[in-house]
Amino acid sequence: MHILIADDHAAVRHGLKEILADALPGAHFSEASDGNEVLKHLAVAECSVLLLDINMPERNGLEVLRDVKSIYPRIPVIIVSVQPEDQYAARCLRAGAAAYVNKDKANEDLVRAVREILANCSCRNPRN
Repeated sequence: MHILIADDHAAVRHGLKEILADALPGAHFSEASDGNEVLKHLAVAECSVLLLDINMPERNGLEVLRDVKSIYPRIPVIIVSVQPEDQYAARCLRAGAAAYVNKDKANEDLVRAVREILANCSCRNPRN
């Protein structure tokens, strides 16, 4: 299992990685600090799940989400954000996100979301 964590704050990327590494032994992680890095990474490496922040430099997460779903429609994307769910979750899900997790609840909700998405993923190669 390979998880790409995209957030412009290194401390947040590290924290999300720690949460998931404890719960998903054997998972491999990559990091991206902006949307352009996400697309460059996906062009050369497989990814089981993409964790994507909404607020990033260069290109915001919603723009990146649309590109990822267009180019790699089978890669599940979990939006992880501080933005209020009532304002952003529905828009992210309509744009193709598999889940929306508020960073304030990441300890409780992120591992569950990743496990559910991977359990329900019928794709062998999510890049196609």
